[in-house]
Amino acid sequence: MPVLARRGRKLAVPRLEPRLTALTIFMMMVLAAVGLRLYYLQIIKTHEMADLADRNRIRIRRLPASRGLIFDRRHRVLVDTRPSYDAVLVPEDLHNRAATIRNLERFLGGDHVEDKITQAEDEGLPSSEPVTIKERLTWDQVVALETHQLDLPGVSIQVTPRRRYLYGPLAAHLLGYVGEVNEQELKKLPGYHMGDEIGKFGLERGWEDYLRGASGNQEIEVDAVGRRLRVLKETPEKPGANVILTIDLDLQEAAEQALGNHVGALVAIDPRNGEILAMVSHPSFDPNQFATGLTSAQWRQLMNDPAHPLEDRVIQGTYPPGSTFKLVDAIAGMEDHLLTRSTSFHCAGGIWYGNREYRCWRKQGHGTISLVNAIIASCDVYFYNVGERLGVDRIAQWAHKLGFGVASGIPLAHEKTGTIPSSAWKQRRYHERWYPAETLSVAIGQGYVAVTPLQLAQLAAEVSMGGIRYSPHFVKRIEGLDGSTLKSYEPEVAERIPLTPEQVQILQAGACGVVNSPMGTARKAAIPGIEVCGKTGTAQVVKEAAGARTKEEDLPEKYRDHGWFIAWAPGNDPHIAIACVIEHGGHGGSSAAPIVRDVLLRYFQLYPPGQPLPAGALARASSGGRENGD
Repeated sequence: MPVLARRGRKLAVPRLEPRLTALTIFMMMVLAAVGLRLYYLQIIKTHEMADLADRNRIRIRRLPASRGLIFDRRHRVLVDTRPSYDAVLVPEDLHNRAATIRNLERFLGGDHVEDKITQAEDEGLPSSEPVTIKERLTWDQVVALETHQLDLPGVSIQVTPRRRYLYGPLAAHLLGYVGEVNEQELKKLPGYHMGDEIGKFGLERGWEDYLRGASGNQEIEVDAVGRRLRVLKETPEKPGANVILTIDLDLQEAAEQALGNHVGALVAIDPRNGEILAMVSHPSFDPNQFATGLTSAQWRQLMNDPAHPLEDRVIQGTYPPGSTFKLVDAIAGMEDHLLTRSTSFHCAGGIWYGNREYRCWRKQGHGTISLVNAIIASCDVYFYNVGERLGVDRIAQWAHKLGFGVASGIPLAHEKTGTIPSSAWKQRRYHERWYPAETLSVAIGQGYVAVTPLQLAQLAAEVSMGGIRYSPHFVKRIEGLDGSTLKSYEPEVAERIPLTPEQVQILQAGACGVVNSPMGTARKAAIPGIEVCGKTGTAQVVKEAAGARTKEEDLPEKYRDHGWFIAWAPGNDPHIAIACVIEHGGHGGSSAAPIVRDVLLRYFQLYPPGQPLPAGALARASSGGRENGD
């Protein structure tokens, strides 16, 4: 307390210390800075701060679009999309990370939740972005998560569209499959997000731009634990367009059943426009496995399967065509004016060329035989002579013109062109000259020759149409959600061979005799009331030593011949052309012809050729006698 001075003397006033002055000034500056900051945040930045506050309770949720449906030619659904329930977690909403993870693993099973969150963090995903913890929840799992929401802050259930292939492996190589978009695809393709489905193979890949649709989004309000309270704003997703195929479901099923457990392929096309009616490759796979997510073990099993189920044998399987190639010789010989209807050669069971005998399949020979009968009986010696006169380069030129050794143009990835040898080809490939004796093997579809089933189906269609070949295609049109046509696919002529009416008649007579003549090699393909025309083929897998004749049943299965049959019907008004190969099936007339006949019969049951089939046609056609030759 200040001490009073004596009367008459002034009161002593204490002086402020310099440190107190400095402290006072500092406090005033701090208060001024705080005031300025509050003014800046609350007055100047008021709208931005309000937005930031809203973000703590408002989330943007992406709505993935449903992929378009895929229909057969009669508008029956082959592939659709159904809802899948996924468990997602927003890391920033985790109040007790360990407890939430423990509860999730208890309700969902497994111990992968922590790994999923860690992976998202390693990839730089913002903590406000949802992480998918488990896809395709069971109904019990959905109920468990909904019931225990209070114990699972930041966890919610998201409905995601998932692809479903209604008929499993049916037409799997044509339809293809979808899978989750990977990092490489995300870098190349704008508009995709992690977790989106994308077409990986087949139609799903080729028509991705039409099928995928456009995603939407929702602006939703959430509570303190991340549960949705209400939708504030929504931009709806746009489903993908629908694709209508040329495939007939009934015919596809019939072809799958006819091929059964055989390893091989079958393709049926409409020769009048190039539409694919059925397309089968065995063994096949179930694309639903890819849509639901393959495990590493499942992927290794598919990749290491010696039967190669992922290979589309229709366009990727290359085989020697065997005697089906004799139609190419016949066309080349007639077009080069080396063959006429009356051109004959003598077959005594073989022909000597150089120091080797090239045998006919018929040991006792066919005697003197003309062109039509040579096609019917599939006489090797006749076509050895034709090949010798043509030479390999002329055979190659006509084979290329008929669609061999080149891509067919079907809109599927990884189609193989096969091999049509020539003297220049051998020089490029092996740096060796062509030996004339090699031409004899080429003439009967052996040696270096390799073709695909689709190429042989096109040959059948082209011959049946008198030299006109259409580009093969399997999509009729693209439809919008309202059924309007967004795009249609019209037939395109790929090639026209200038066959004369006489040449067409010779080819038709020979091919129809293959099935309907007593000396034909494909009598098991006959259908009463329908004129079926075709050509058989037996393709050697291993080369036999000169003079050797090993019985088929004495060979291990992997060394047995492949069986071919190509056909079209009706002969005078073709509506369908087919090629079928049975790997290691032996003679084409015994292995492939009955399968083709079953498919043809089903086709004409679905699309009657002007009049009903005779009663009992199926039973009578199956009772054909023993086949001749290949």
